[in-house]
Amino acid sequence: MNTLKRISILILPLLLLATVFVNNSCGIYKFNEATVPDSINTVKVLFIENRAPYVNAQLSPQLSDKLRQKIVSQTRLKQTSGDNPDWEIGGTITDYSFSTSGISNQQTTTNRINVAVHIVVNKLKEGKMEEYDITRNFDFPSTQSLQQAEAALLTEMIRGLTDDIFNRIFSNW
Repeated sequence: MNTLKRISILILPLLLLATVFVNNSCGIYKFNEATVPDSINTVKVLFIENRAPYVNAQLSPQLSDKLRQKIVSQTRLKQTSGDNPDWEIGGTITDYSFSTSGISNQQTTTNRINVAVHIVVNKLKEGKMEEYDITRNFDFPSTQSLQQAEAALLTEMIRGLTDDIFNRIFSNW
């Protein structure tokens, strides 16, 4: 019986280690690979317009620019400003609103900025169009004014929305 316990104690960690290696190498979860058909070489990223009832003046230009940079740096696609891109990507900020997200002792503790973007991918070379709606929420303490929260959260908003848009277009999330 003692020998059996010793063997179990030695084998169990080896089995766990083997399981970890097998699960890590299966390649099911790939979060950094962009899928672009071989025939697609150029992309034109249009300005993402802000048509939300409340407009954060910095959001549209920074989101448009960051999306353009991410596509060029993380895919093999080349940015073009010409009239004949293989893909044309544009969009509209459709919602930029505020709500209360946390209450404690009948007082607001957390507020939220809600942002929604409608993205249109016109795959001109393939004769297809795809549309996506991306929504993100950004919480901030109720002790901050809206202007303070916008200033503090802008970088996070741009990064989060850009990542979501990119992943939706190129990784089929």
